[in-house]
Amino acid sequence: MASFLVTGGAGFIGSNIAKTLLNQGDNVRVLDNFSTGKRENLKFAGMPPDLMANLETVEGDITDLATCCKAMDGVQYVFHQAAIPSVPKSVAHPIESNQANIDGTLNLLVAARDAGVKRLIFSSSSSVYGNAPGFPRNETIFPDPLSPYAVQKLTAEHYLRIFYELYGLETVSLRYFNVFGPHQDPDSEYSAVIPLFVKAFLTGTQPTVYGDGEQSRDFTYVDNVVYGNLLAIEAEDAPGKVMNLACGGRLTLNQLLALLRKITGSDVKAIYTDPRPGDVRDSWADITVSEQVLNYETQVSLEEGLRKAVDYFRIVFQS
Repeated sequence: MASFLVTGGAGFIGSNIAKTLLNQGDNVRVLDNFSTGKRENLKFAGMPPDLMANLETVEGDITDLATCCKAMDGVQYVFHQAAIPSVPKSVAHPIESNQANIDGTLNLLVAARDAGVKRLIFSSSSSVYGNAPGFPRNETIFPDPLSPYAVQKLTAEHYLRIFYELYGLETVSLRYFNVFGPHQDPDSEYSAVIPLFVKAFLTGTQPTVYGDGEQSRDFTYVDNVVYGNLLAIEAEDAPGKVMNLACGGRLTLNQLLALLRKITGSDVKAIYTDPRPGDVRDSWADITVSEQVLNYETQVSLEEGLRKAVDYFRIVFQS
């Protein structure tokens, strides 16, 4: 039985990681300020009481070093998921997002180093590539961030590498590509595109597309990301590295709309409007490094993941 800290563990990806760890019989401590994370994400309906007993929740903010040190006490491994994970929000509120995404990450690295944590896995982002030339995106491409959020994720990656090289704290940065699935918020103005599109189709409202809809994304069902994170804890050659975590394919938003129409049976048409500042035009991952270093492979295909997501949100909207 291992002991894990999941920062942002009441959020979308963090809660899915926490659930998987609990099902493995591990001890899980969640650190979350519940600004965007939801307590109901940690209820895990149907999980046996003996496994739920291994869950501890700490309410606090990673921008406070003392809180980070307290949460780190007795922990072997850390999944750092806490962030303000929104390009548009970082454009609107760059100082607030910088405090969470850079200052908070530095606090956690110091706390993990001082607590003797074995390994820390960081949730980075494909946004660091920006519109840099070259497809599919591989880790040797020089980053070209287009938003404060992307700059913050790239800066945090450098901090992780430095803490590994200077202090011996094993760190791994995983660049997520457009993750979707259960516990994702469909109601925020900063929500990701898939929950917004699914909500629109299931409720009979028109989804909004920013741009012409020909921009492409490497959409990745959340189970693939959870799987990659767990592999990164054990992989011998992972420390100090940055790796893409995705499905290794791409779909335009117009193609996504067509696929969701087929899955939901809806014929609702989209509204097209101006592109948003800071948005990347195209995103497509080369996952060769994660395949080689982590022995990673896609667990859930795009269409299967979309069907799972639609089933989940159908229940959410009916409750």
